[in-house]
Amino acid sequence: MDKKILIADDEANIRILMEQVLEKLEDEGVELLIAKNGKEALATIEGEKPDLVFLDMMMPKMNGLDVCRTVKQELKIPDVYIIMLTAKGQEDDKEKGLQMGADLYMTKPFRPKAVLEKSREVLGV
Repeated sequence: MDKKILIADDEANIRILMEQVLEKLEDEGVELLIAKNGKEALATIEGEKPDLVFLDMMMPKMNGLDVCRTVKQELKIPDVYIIMLTAKGQEDDKEKGLQMGADLYMTKPFRPKAVLEKSREVLGV
């Protein structure tokens, strides 16, 4: 079965960068999905059930924390690995993200190599 990664970020340049980093995994049967806001991200998670989600914290229509909380606590989709992406490195944001059920926290600007390595690890590819 193919693995899926969702990149959810309202900034086009971040989405493009993430795609460039993660397209290396497409050869290994990984499908990349894109969402431009929180509502789109939530709909994609419900419909496509990605294995891994890179979720921006600050997005229009619904922020990353709300998406994460909805997925983990309301929809109870346990096997989605959520990595929160944020430009803010404050500890309280990190706390909030982890309380909402995020599995990991990455601060922007992130290291592309770290993103790729973590994706491989989570997906087991």
